[in-house]
Amino acid sequence: MSLRPVKQIIQTQPTIEGAGVKLQRAFGFGKTKEFDPFLLLDDFRSDNPRDYLAGFPWHPHRGIETITYVLAGSVDHGDSLGNKGKMTAGDVQWMTAGSGILHQEMPKGDTKGRMHGFQLWANLPSALKMTAPRYQDIPSSAIPEVADDDGTRVRVICGEFWGKKGPVEGVAAEPNYLDISVLPDQRKRLKVETTRNAFAYVFAGSGTFRDSSEPRAVLTEQVAK
Repeated sequence: MSLRPVKQIIQTQPTIEGAGVKLQRAFGFGKTKEFDPFLLLDDFRSDNPRDYLAGFPWHPHRGIETITYVLAGSVDHGDSLGNKGKMTAGDVQWMTAGSGILHQEMPKGDTKGRMHGFQLWANLPSALKMTAPRYQDIPSSAIPEVADDDGTRVRVICGEFWGKKGPVEGVAAEPNYLDISVLPDQRKRLKVETTRNAFAYVFAGSGTFRDSSEPRAVLTEQVAK
């Protein structure tokens, strides 16, 4: 089995979005060629409510999909079609903006004030950019989790992995979106398709990715691609 080379390690950049939400941007516009079809990945986390409570008031999206994954706290959301809801820890929302939609997302901390989540943007192919907007709201309980004997755990959000299929369906790019936890000092080999773009975002601890030539260390809030 060949090893897929690590082309680049990217450090997140501090960014302010919405009405003043402080976040870390792993990658964004202008740096997305090798992330295609993904356009942007933001990591918003803080123990200080002043960093996130202003939220993301009403704003438009068109021709893309936004994927929100909440790890701590909650996010209240609403849109111009009258939809309302709340995402809590472990939940995922896959929104297809299609022909266009206005929505807002308002983060709240947990009982200790902690808020943590990700938002990933995916480009829609030209043939689907004017499709009708839709949501896939996935509660944490519907996301399958698989474990290996060595303690490695994987939540399968989209795609298929280790015989489990994620609950998000009907996505044009047919991506694999996985939340992987590997125990400290554990070495793990995971299959990555060579015909697709791929990246790993380290959001807790650190890891070493074995290149075809030498290992590459990746710290918290870094991307290996």
